Amino acid sequence: MNLKTVVVLLVLALATIFALVCVLLTRGKPAGCEPQTRSGPEGKLSDQSLVFADLTPDEMVQVVRYLQSSLGVPLVDAYNANPSDNCIYYIDVQIPTKAEVLGFLDGGGKRPPRQALAVVYFGNQPDPNVTEYVVGPLSKPTTHQDVTVQKYGGKLPYHRRPLLDTEYKLIAGFLRRTAFPTALTFLSQVLDYDGTNLAAMTTAPRGFQSGDRNTWFVLFHNVSGFFLHPVGLEVLVDHSSLDVSQWRVSKVFYNGQYYRDLVQLESEFKQGRVKVDPVKRAPPDGGFSSMQPQAAPRAPFPLQYEPHGPRYSVRNNQVVSRIWSFAFGVNVNTGMRLFDIKFKGERIVYEISVQDAVSVYGSNCPGGMSTRYMDGSFGIGRFTYPLVRGVDCPYSATYVDTHYLAQSPNPRINKNSICIFEQNAGSPLRRHYSNLQSLYYGGLTNSALVLRSIATLGNYDYVWDFVFYQNGAIEAKVQATGYMTSSFLYGDGLDYGNRVGDHTLGTVHTHSINYKVDLDVGGLSIVKSKSIVVPNSDPKLASLRLLNSDCFDTARHVFQQQFPWKVIGELHQACLVLLCSPSAG
Repeated sequence: MNLKTVVVLLVLALATIFALVCVLLTRGKPAGCEPQTRSGPEGKLSDQSLVFADLTPDEMVQVVRYLQSSLGVPLVDAYNANPSDNCIYYIDVQIPTKAEVLGFLDGGGKRPPRQALAVVYFGNQPDPNVTEYVVGPLSKPTTHQDVTVQKYGGKLPYHRRPLLDTEYKLIAGFLRRTAFPTALTFLSQVLDYDGTNLAAMTTAPRGFQSGDRNTWFVLFHNVSGFFLHPVGLEVLVDHSSLDVSQWRVSKVFYNGQYYRDLVQLESEFKQGRVKVDPVKRAPPDGGFSSMQPQAAPRAPFPLQYEPHGPRYSVRNNQVVSRIWSFAFGVNVNTGMRLFDIKFKGERIVYEISVQDAVSVYGSNCPGGMSTRYMDGSFGIGRFTYPLVRGVDCPYSATYVDTHYLAQSPNPRINKNSICIFEQNAGSPLRRHYSNLQSLYYGGLTNSALVLRSIATLGNYDYVWDFVFYQNGAIEAKVQATGYMTSSFLYGDGLDYGNRVGDHTLGTVHTHSINYKVDLDVGGLSIVKSKSIVVPNSDPKLASLRLLNSDCFDTARHVFQQQFPWKVIGELHQACLVLLCSPSAG
């Protein structure tokens, strides 16, 4: 065999080996598992979503200036206002009517005029009241319209106004400078009071009949997580007068016993008639109530990873992904609200919005037993605070600032208070592994788009999520975290909750969350401006109300078209009767 032949054989052998290696390296990779090119948002961002946009800081300033110059009365900065002053409570966007908006979005009509809603406290006039104005057009307002009677059927009595921050400060000052000095012996000997180490927690409502403005304040040790450190003392403050000097303590409760006022409590304590149950002073960090981790994590937590970046886009107040698009905003009172929600380019929901969060408590102490918090009256949107990357939301999420104007003439900003991200649910949306007749696997990652904000209302932190799934489902979800509120544990207290500390009763309570859902299915609006809750596992059936008097037949058609898999007639019938019932109005 000559040299030329040997060389040819070696070349052929090397070529064969190379071909075999290539086959072996690529054999185990099915074509369907190859990395795919990035699929970005297919929907288009549009400035039309700005018809739902929250007010800009400049618009807020312009409305304040207009009101200051046009109402004809002096307006005091609400931050420093007395009950007897006039002040601006809050300013928010006035969303145009649905007919106006759809005429613009779908009918090619004119963009609705941009307006603001301003709520003003008039305490400095013969007939104190709360008045609501629609102010416009923005950004240079020239007119204002009183809409109070139109919305509420009459004037709003002044005693119904939500408390300003400054009123809480005035009450705290009244307790510290006027009320507590009348019982210093009791406070110092029993509660180790030094003038700064007690914190007062408000309750609500502020009375049991129209015209009342009396609030029970529960006293706690002023430490981190004070909600879990009650000291047993509660005081009922009558702050109904517009003259702060006329405020008084109208009742006192301590360790199961009621007293006329702190003067009587002090007198009976000095006479040895008060059953004392001393509470050990809590450490400054709160001890068991501290949020400080007891130990550092041994290893970093897992991180979410987007190999090709986000598969959605955010501009102004609009989010667009491959299959979803919607506009979002934050109401200063009620929090998150979404509009014009489209799935694969078709509007299925006109509006989903939080309306209120209500918590009802039980206790054998007056503060706890009378508490029914309606968090919208405190301001869910106003207390939507900045989010922490990697804890509140994934590091890779998109963060958006929010602005509001409440109890101040100046706009304020909550940085990074909304986050948008896509998350893997950790289990497949659908899958099948076939080992009969043929061998194959098919599966779909369960990925969802999430819009999140977190509002802190006193002791509770509410995590608000709107979740958009690949199959067209929308989930509105809320998680409550933070601290429970508590009562002083005495007597039959365990009938009203559980012991969470030596003198701390974790009180029984319930949370009720109300949403408004204006569901547009197949082009038909089947929701009014109010909502009811329909208990059903399908998110599309939550909070529905039909618009017209012939709703039964119309709704049956819509349900059968949109939910053909729900074949049980009784389910249709039950839902439709509830939706069409006149009592639901």
